[in-house]
Amino acid sequence: MDFLKILRSFEEFLFEAASWLIFYPLTMWRIVRNPIAAMDYSDREQADDEAHRYDDALSPPLVLLATIVIVNALATALHVPAERMDGSELLHTVTASPQNLMLFRSLVFSLIPLVAAASLLHRQGKKIGRESLRAPFYAQCYLAAPCTVFVSAGGVVFQRPDVPNALGLAMMAGGGLWFLAVQTTWFRNKLATSWTKASLIAAWAVVRALVFLIAILIPIALI
Repeated sequence: MDFLKILRSFEEFLFEAASWLIFYPLTMWRIVRNPIAAMDYSDREQADDEAHRYDDALSPPLVLLATIVIVNALATALHVPAERMDGSELLHTVTASPQNLMLFRSLVFSLIPLVAAASLLHRQGKKIGRESLRAPFYAQCYLAAPCTVFVSAGGVVFQRPDVPNALGLAMMAGGGLWFLAVQTTWFRNKLATSWTKASLIAAWAVVRALVFLIAILIPIALI
């Protein structure tokens, strides 16, 4: 009986893993083609029962995580040297293996979705809790995934001596501007406010996320 349960669990895992080959590119295409529609789709899916949630797409956190894994794999394939830094023991642990670095990057790239989601709830006058935070955070993860591609690809270019650094800078800047433009539209729609105020809210969310990132990096560098 236990053996049958193991087989069924493996069957489900195999199906889920294989389905990513279809749903990951399909979901990324939907995000790039119409990011606001993809974020609205995420909001609607939160109201569905758990068994049928994101049935025709990959869930936002999984999209973000899969994107980071793919970018790391491409960097390895391109023979980009691993980021090893002299410093504290904790910093060495973070950069010592691709797995640790991937987990750390997942934390880094989830900071902006988290801060933006909390900012929305605060502006709407809603209490910040796990359930209230989930829907905007998930929607923000959809938005963060393509931005992760641009920023990470730009970082890879910077580590390649045979490619001009200007190309890497242009990729990172383009991804950042695209992200801010969509973020501004999202805040404007959700808060029914002006473009100017929405752009300031979006920019301030990014700044606060960077401050939180620095607050995380300082102890890592010292401990």
